[in-house]
Amino acid sequence: MSTNPNVLVVDDEPGMLRYMKTMLELDSYNVWTANSGEAALQRIREGGTPDVVLLDLVMPGIDGLETLEQLRRIRPDLKVVMLSCVRDTSKVVKAIQLGARDYLTKPFEKAELDSILKQSLSSRLASESAAFPNEVEELGDDLFFLAASPAMRQIRAQVKAIANVDVPILMLGESGTGKEVVARLIHKSSARAHRTFLKVNCAALPGDLLESELFGYEPGAFTGATKSKPGKFELCDKGTILLDEIGEMPTTLQSKLLHVLQDQEFSRLGGRSTIKVNVRILAATNIDMPQSIANKSFREDLYYRLNAFTIKIPPLRERKDEIPYLLNHFMSRFSENFARAPLNFSPRFIEACQRYPWPGNLRELSNFVKRFLILADEDWALNELRVGTLEQNPNDPASNTGHSRGLKSIVRSVKDEAEIQAISSALEQTEWNRKEAALLLNISYKALLYKIRQYKIDTPQFRQNRFKAKLQS
Repeated sequence: MSTNPNVLVVDDEPGMLRYMKTMLELDSYNVWTANSGEAALQRIREGGTPDVVLLDLVMPGIDGLETLEQLRRIRPDLKVVMLSCVRDTSKVVKAIQLGARDYLTKPFEKAELDSILKQSLSSRLASESAAFPNEVEELGDDLFFLAASPAMRQIRAQVKAIANVDVPILMLGESGTGKEVVARLIHKSSARAHRTFLKVNCAALPGDLLESELFGYEPGAFTGATKSKPGKFELCDKGTILLDEIGEMPTTLQSKLLHVLQDQEFSRLGGRSTIKVNVRILAATNIDMPQSIANKSFREDLYYRLNAFTIKIPPLRERKDEIPYLLNHFMSRFSENFARAPLNFSPRFIEACQRYPWPGNLRELSNFVKRFLILADEDWALNELRVGTLEQNPNDPASNTGHSRGLKSIVRSVKDEAEIQAISSALEQTEWNRKEAALLLNISYKALLYKIRQYKIDTPQFRQNRFKAKLQS
């Protein structure tokens, strides 16, 4: 990029072109102008290399959307900001889907233009030279967004562009990929950031309870309803609500949600008055939505209402270049939480983590790092990854040792030994405080008691054998 950035302004109004050229040249930009989409495309085809294109959305001939699409074909890396005198959200969403970096609504303040140009011109240098800490955005509630792979950087760019376009957003991805994290990033990047963000898990409650949770109720609405209670939509007025596992919402409730999306109003259970709200709705699911629509378990009209903009979050196995950064981030966070010295990751450890498919995605990786920090045993950790790989690919010839013993038996034996070692180490570290040990292992207290009984860990003989093994080592 030259010392003075190059800006191409595309607009069919001569007055706007003169105004933009004068204003930008006063700020030391090199300004090129084009009075049509065709002229802009010709400029790029002839070798023009603008750093940013300011492109009018509504023009005769080739309009802004078609021009944008063709510009992106010629120069996929080109940064384009859309200009529009009408806030047509459907066209803005389409422009962002086609790759526009941002948009401005005419008339705009010079400060708005300056801010967008600064962001667009600095993003390339930032993406090329940013160190790992700059790739992490803390979101509160122990959540963070990491953009250490091309896929996640693209998602971050989409989020920043769409955050202030007040349309519903549907997030698709496997369990544990970070759909809630993306929702939090959308909220934080929007004008609603200072307002309430609430998450509702649609799969955690039966239909009648979910309805009262979302919309509230009046006294007498059902047995036990002795006083009125506002629902999540009321509490979230002017804020953002995340409907997690939306694919599990009962069809009887989907019609009421559709009404909220269309009219931004609803009634409490047992109520007669209508309540108006202004809520940004985000939805997330890990199910196959087209299949659910075909099976009649999800309303097609609701799907298209929620699907104004879709963000697909890839599983961790498809963005393995993030794993070293995630390992370091989780280790730093957990070592601080547990007041323990952080452990280093050897090259073979990182390589093994990148080979493993992580069916549980970020959630599984997080718990794995936590267990590794507690046990401080790399051999155990590598063995756990091997066992997990065998369980994921039991018929893989490369995983078969050729012994006569059945593969499932081998896997079960190794897994049992790993669990025994993890549980006994946690118990010793907490001086056999079982509740604290359950917290360290990230399992329920009942699950820990079951495992202790299963492996007979609480017997005097087990403790004696454990003590002898430590002396010998």
